[in-house]
Amino acid sequence: MKFISWNIDSLNAALTSDSNRALLTREVLKTIADKDADLIAIQETKLPATGMNTKQETALKAFFPDYNYEFVSSCPPARKGYAGTMVLYKKDMQVKASFPKIGAPDTMDDEGRMITLELEDYFFNLVYTPNAGDGLKRLALRQEWDKCYANYLAKLDQTKPVIACGDYNVAHTEIDLANPASNHMSAGFTDEEREGFTNLLAKGFTDSFRYTHPEEKGCYSWWSQRIKTSKINNSGWRIDYFLISDRLKDSLVSSEMVDSGERQDHAPIYLELK
Repeated sequence: MKFISWNIDSLNAALTSDSNRALLTREVLKTIADKDADLIAIQETKLPATGMNTKQETALKAFFPDYNYEFVSSCPPARKGYAGTMVLYKKDMQVKASFPKIGAPDTMDDEGRMITLELEDYFFNLVYTPNAGDGLKRLALRQEWDKCYANYLAKLDQTKPVIACGDYNVAHTEIDLANPASNHMSAGFTDEEREGFTNLLAKGFTDSFRYTHPEEKGCYSWWSQRIKTSKINNSGWRIDYFLISDRLKDSLVSSEMVDSGERQDHAPIYLELK
């Protein structure tokens, strides 16, 4: 089984815009399509609650003709066109989709942040974790989200193994970002967020990339768009993950980043299980 996860930062723009960034994004979509994954998780779609229009859907099907999809978008009282997630799965797969609300604070449960697919042998969960925000203004809410999400995933794991993925918006350890010393008070590397991720793993989950690359440095999944040289200089963060139930570790074949070329922001990540 092969899986891909990617924070695309606007599916609408990727499919319909002619900007240079959109062209780079479509090159990454081609790369993803060539991987022929069984399941593809996409975060930050920024689609309206009604989903894609005809032009967007036609463009998506051109990349992924052999897939069905499920999506969830932000809806009131949350902000429109915010967050949003989508999962594509091969047409021959039997899945049962749900869009969990986990008792998260504020409008987080209404921001389209999560989809879970139940398959015969496992659950597949994709998540777009809320950012702590500029000035850490949403950090306290983020800590509550982390607790709710960890409990939700652990409950799934009691029924059958879990494969979870997405943009978790946290660099877990100091080797998961290029400049840890200067970022301890930055969103995504606070002690509170790192502790939340540690607590999640302690509930019976394994960071698949770090399990297969325990000491490897310089491997990142996100480079800031605000700093033009961030990718050239590899000043990145690893904030996108595939987590697997501990009992799936022996099935792990590969967990890697996918080359996204010149495009800054997130790179896709790849998981293969036997």
